[in-house]
Amino acid sequence: MLSRIRFPAILLLIALLLVAVGYWNIRPESFMQEAPVAQGEESPIDFYVINSRTVQYQPDGKRNYELSAEKVEHIKATDISLLTRPDLRSYRGSELPWHVTSERGEVGPQGEEVELIDNVRIERTDAKGRPTIVTSSRMTVLPEKDYAETRQPVRIVAANGVTTATGMKAYLNEGRMLLLSNVRGQHELR
Repeated sequence: MLSRIRFPAILLLIALLLVAVGYWNIRPESFMQEAPVAQGEESPIDFYVINSRTVQYQPDGKRNYELSAEKVEHIKATDISLLTRPDLRSYRGSELPWHVTSERGEVGPQGEEVELIDNVRIERTDAKGRPTIVTSSRMTVLPEKDYAETRQPVRIVAANGVTTATGMKAYLNEGRMLLLSNVRGQHELR
């Protein structure tokens, strides 16, 4: 009978001893260290830039665009760049740029496609000083084609009124927009 009690008591004593050793071995600074990256594992981000600013010029020397962002992270495997608070001024040789902002953005390989996400705002003032402001929650832009589209609700505020719709195709170079569905407008006649 005594041996039946002794064996569990010894096991309990060993368990308590291991717990005590483990407790004393924990140091507060061990929680502050980053976990080491195992060899062979790589971060999906191969580089990042804080407070970036890029200016591109056309062959004739006129500004093409200026792009700034709070943070740019490049994902090596997909060649996609993630932007935090992108701010783009697209001049295309004009002195009246399109100003594009959003909370986040994703730039595809070679910059052919840009996905703007959350609080997308596109604005431009024409030569007569009349502003046009387009807002949506998400928009895809093809910069080289001066084209933008969305399937999300969109709101367009222009000098003569406000138009809302669901979905839009915008040909920025031509100043033409196709609204896809649920189009509503409130306009002032002058």
